Amino acid sequence: MLFNRRNIISAAIAGAMLATSAITSFAEVKINLADALPDSNFMVKNAVEFADAVKTVTDGNVVISVKAGGSLGLKGPDQLTAVRDGLVEMADINISQQVGVNPLFGVEGIPFLVSSMDELKKYHAIIRPVYEELAEKNNQKILYMVPSPAQYVYLKVLAANIEDFKGIPVRGADKNTVDIVSAIGMAGFVMPWGELIPALASGRVDGVATSATSGVDGKFWEFLKYVYPTNHTWGSNMVTINLDTWNSIPADQQEAILKVAAELEPKFWDVSRQGDVNSIKTMSENGMELVEISPELRAQMEERAAALQAAFLERVPDAKPLVEKYKASMN
Repeated sequence: MLFNRRNIISAAIAGAMLATSAITSFAEVKINLADALPDSNFMVKNAVEFADAVKTVTDGNVVISVKAGGSLGLKGPDQLTAVRDGLVEMADINISQQVGVNPLFGVEGIPFLVSSMDELKKYHAIIRPVYEELAEKNNQKILYMVPSPAQYVYLKVLAANIEDFKGIPVRGADKNTVDIVSAIGMAGFVMPWGELIPALASGRVDGVATSATSGVDGKFWEFLKYVYPTNHTWGSNMVTINLDTWNSIPADQQEAILKVAAELEPKFWDVSRQGDVNSIKTMSENGMELVEISPELRAQMEERAAALQAAFLERVPDAKPLVEKYKASMN
């Protein structure tokens, strides 16, 4: 059989096209998802479940590897900009920690604005489009959002009225929380989680403001007695993906990923809600007492923290119409 130059070139082109087709068919999009939280945290477990679901619905073409515990060297406040700049393709981001990028990211943590997870869902309907715009401006797309459990104040003493809180040294995880408990009358100060248990053991602090799941993690029943369901603030995490990475994924697979994210998000909310319920049960079984806050006491707390809410809205005027719309919807 004779081969001329034209036949050889045609065969080479055909072979190259076939090879390219095979590579395209079997190519994987490999993605790292950075998470500052430890493997045991429910947010990380959510991210792993999402990653598994994405691999399934994309027939293994999109593979997300969850890197928990800050293993990529990124701290919580760094994650939004890291995704923006392409240092990592995805991240599970604590939204309130991104106020340095844009103060509107703090709109969820306004003191005593939201009192339950059901109310938070209504608030999210208003603020999520804003978060999505902010994410897009920072070169990323939100895939799903999940709130942390409700917030509590844990104390050694039983407070019958607002004055009984006066001067109690209480640890908060961030400045916003510390400002709130200080406004109520306690002596709030920021302390890393790693320093908290020794401080409780030594008596350097006599209270903590945090979630119920953290109360169980820290075995607070060894140091504290009373649990006050203040719901003084709320916070959520958002899982985002770099837009350049997102745009490299074929449209049909993007659609599949968005569908699975929408399906899993309500389940992840329930995980957060159930984690709160289970943790309160565990603490009660270990001798801690859940103290009902009277309407009068709550009103006093809200009144004392009102100046913080007003100060935030003055400092971040773009938040005011969002808050007003939410309050109108709750009227």
